[in-house]
Amino acid sequence: MLQTPVLVLNATYEPVNVCGARRALVLILKGAALAEEELAKEVHSATIAIRVPSVIRLLEYHRIPYQTRVLSRRNILIRDHYTCQFCSEPFSSSDLTLDHVLPRSQGGKSSWENLVACCYSCNNRKGDRTPEQAGMRLLRTPRPFNLHTNRHLMRLMAHSDFRWRKYLFF
Repeated sequence: MLQTPVLVLNATYEPVNVCGARRALVLILKGAALAEEELAKEVHSATIAIRVPSVIRLLEYHRIPYQTRVLSRRNILIRDHYTCQFCSEPFSSSDLTLDHVLPRSQGGKSSWENLVACCYSCNNRKGDRTPEQAGMRLLRTPRPFNLHTNRHLMRLMAHSDFRWRKYLFF
């Protein structure tokens, strides 16, 4: 329950991030945030019971600098929606690999623009070749995370919690 995702809004109601319920409760108890939307579930201590927040709003405005995401397997899979970028099939994270579009043997680097989610079958078929050399086509051109991607991910997460929708401009 304390791992439940919580939408974090700036003081201006602008979506900033998603955090876990535990972090959201700490911000509320410290007086740094208010719960805008709450779940029916409660967390109990020896003296109080607090409803688990779904959306919190920071009480002071925080300027959000240009954010970059760390290049990691998890972030590549999130960016590609856990979908093989060659056959367009969705998979679980354990059934996906990362593929270098331009193979490392041909000078390809590990970067946002050169890594894609790929199923084992397509990765074996592509082998040590470029997609063109293997006669395969990418679903979409790989790009780094940006503000638009981050907001898109928040909208995807909002499908599981309807309370987020009015803050994410559906």
